[in-house]
Amino acid sequence: MTRNTRRPEPGRAPAPVRSRRAYFDCRFGQLHVRTAFPTTGGFDEQVTLVCLHGEADSGRHFARFMAQIARDRSAYAPDLPGAGESDPGPRRDVAESAAAVLDLATELRLRQIDLLGLGHGAAAALVLAAERPELVRRLVLLAVPPIEEMPVARQPALVLQRRLGSASAVPWVKRFVPAGRVEELADEPADPLEEGPHGFAERVRAFLDERR
Repeated sequence: MTRNTRRPEPGRAPAPVRSRRAYFDCRFGQLHVRTAFPTTGGFDEQVTLVCLHGEADSGRHFARFMAQIARDRSAYAPDLPGAGESDPGPRRDVAESAAAVLDLATELRLRQIDLLGLGHGAAAALVLAAERPELVRRLVLLAVPPIEEMPVARQPALVLQRRLGSASAVPWVKRFVPAGRVEELADEPADPLEEGPHGFAERVRAFLDERR
C-alpha cells in the first residue's frame, strides 16, 4: 500500500473528519466501535490507528482526540470486551482485549495498524504487539500499568508517563519496549485526550509519521 504523507497547504483548513459508530463480530460476541476518518477519503494515506481505553472506561474517551488525529488516517476506538456497549468475554482481562482487537483488524482486513493504549489498553497493546509483530507497526502507550509478567514488544514505541522522577519508571518500561522512547507528560493537561486533544494529536502524529 502506498502511503501519502501530504499535509494541508498553509492557510488551508484541515480536511473535515467524519465519525460514526458500528458493531463488529469478535470471538466474544459483538464489539462496539467508534471510528473517524477524513471526508476526503484520505484514510488510506497513513496506517490505521486503533485506540484502546483504560479499565472502567470505554472508547468514548477518545472521541475528541479522534476528531483531531483522523485528519489524515482512519482511527478506531473499540469498547473492549465487557466495557461500554460491547459484549463481555468470560474473564475481562488483557489477553481478551488483545484478542478482540486482533479480531477487529481481521474483520476490517487491515494488514498493519498502529496502537494507542491507555492503562489496561496499553497492556493489551503490548500483548498484541508481541504476539503479532507483523500486524502492529508502532505503539503509543500512556500510563502503562505495573504488571510484572508482560511480553516484550520490539516495535518503535512512544511511552508517555507522569512523574518520570521515579527512579524505577524508565527501566521498568524499557524491559517491555526495548525500542521505546520514554517521555514525560509534563506540560500536558490532566487528561490530554479530552482537555488538550489538538496538541496531543500533533504529538502522536509526529511520532507515528517518523521515518525509521
